[in-house]
Formats: sequence, structure tokens, C-alpha cells
Amino acid sequence: LDEAKRSLHDAICVVRNLIRDNRIVYGGGASEIACSLKVSEAADQVGTIEQYAMRAFADALEQTPCALAENSGLQPIETVASVKADQVSSGRSYLGIDCNQAGTNDMKEQKVFETLIGKQQQLMLATQVVRMILKIDDVIEPAAFNG
Repeated sequence: LDEAKRSLHDAICVVRNLIRDNRIVYGGGASEIACSLKVSEAADQVGTIEQYAMRAFADALEQTPCALAENSGLQPIETVASVKADQVSSGRSYLGIDCNQAGTNDMKEQKVFETLIGKQQQLMLATQVVRMILKIDDVIEPAAFNG
């Protein structure tokens, strides 16, 4: 019963988000892979140490499609690498993980999408958590615990 309540609440939130802003992004990890590619591309233009943080962020973005692939019984690294290569070669940012095993990575064809506002909230929350953890690391010095 609790699971049904949660599912209904999630569905209502999706409708609310679509009413607020009806823009969508393609699901199946397609948007995360596309963002990862763009962040990596931008990191190539940075000549300072910041490029390492940018590359780490790009790698972190790929964890969602990896989890989708793994939870769908696919080989995560091989699957994400293949979809990433397909996105680069074809320029189609709507290619994602074929979780439904429909025989195509085309999320547009499979009609797999998410609300843009939901995706933005996910990325902002994840980024805030990481920043908070890094801030705590700056405050607590490991030498203080060595006695």
C-alpha cells in the first residue's frame, strides 16, 4: 500500500512539473550522457587544474546510465560506452540505454522522457550534496584525529 501511495505521489509530481514547465528531456540516461559529453568537451578548453574537477563531474554524470544498464541486466561499461560512441558519431543526443530491450537505443522512438524541471532538480540536489561533503572535508582536517 505504501508503495502504491509513493507511485501515485510521484505521478502527480510529474504532472505538476509538466504544468509548471512542459519541456522534456529524453530518458534512459540519454540526457546524462549528452551532458557528460559536453562537460568533457568544455574541460578540453580549460588549461587549469579545474579541468580535473570537470572531468570528474562528467564521469559522475555517466553513473545514472551505468546504473540503468546494470539494473536492466546489461553490461554497464560496454553499454554506456556504446551509446556514448553512437551519440558522438550520429549527433543524436536522444540515444540512451535500452532498458526495455526494445532493440533500439532511440529514446524518442521508445517515447522515454522525463520533465526538464525534474532533471534539473536531480542534478542541482546531487551537486549540492557533493559541495556539502567537500565543504565538510575542508573543515575537518585528518591530522586533528591523529592525537
